Amino acid sequence: MVEPIPYRSTPIFDQDTLPKALRVRHDTKEGVWGLIRVLEGRVRLICLDPPSEAILTPDNPGLVLPRQPHFVQPIGPMKMQVDFYDQAPFS
Repeated sequence: MVEPIPYRSTPIFDQDTLPKALRVRHDTKEGVWGLIRVLEGRVRLICLDPPSEAILTPDNPGLVLPRQPHFVQPIGPMKMQVDFYDQAPFS
């Protein structure tokens, strides 16, 4: 099976350039999956529905489901990027 390709990706953010909009509650649109890829360091992903928390690293990306409310918090120096898909990026 061929892995889906993201239709859009954010710029690479660090702990200083991470937009406030990603640090506060927000959600993806209907039919959109977000894959948070940490390139360096660590990021806390907090999902509000259903409630969960994960520490994301370069070896542990975070998947956000369509319309899932969430936010992220840098844990010290980090670099991250979000890829957006119109189908689940992996099964």
